[in-house]
Amino acid sequence: MTDNMRRLEEFVAELPEAVRVDIEEWGGHPTFRVRGKNFVFSDLDATSLSFKLTKDEAAAVVATDSAAEPAGYGLGRHGWVNLTLPPDADDERWSQLREWVRTSFTLVAPKKLARIVEADDFSS
Repeated sequence: MTDNMRRLEEFVAELPEAVRVDIEEWGGHPTFRVRGKNFVFSDLDATSLSFKLTKDEAAAVVATDSAAEPAGYGLGRHGWVNLTLPPDADDERWSQLREWVRTSFTLVAPKKLARIVEADDFSS
């Protein structure tokens, strides 16, 4: 397991009811889900990730971050962003990614679970 995947899984482990599901049809690529809904798509070494942001935040990220682009398959218009994450990404990038993963979770998760994460983020 790469360091990227380990770090990504640490973020996901903080989220209530979040699970990793490897998709056989996609060559075993992992997805991260809450109650059956995807909130992160990843390649095997977590150097290419997709996650959901609000439409406004997604537009801002894509406009200002050269490693980000709208997700394919028409998902970009719904706030999904693809991000290239090098294995040597710095702590600042990881901090930003943690925030994006948590945002994606809150946008996809049932409201009760999203509120737990939002309350945790608000108090920290």
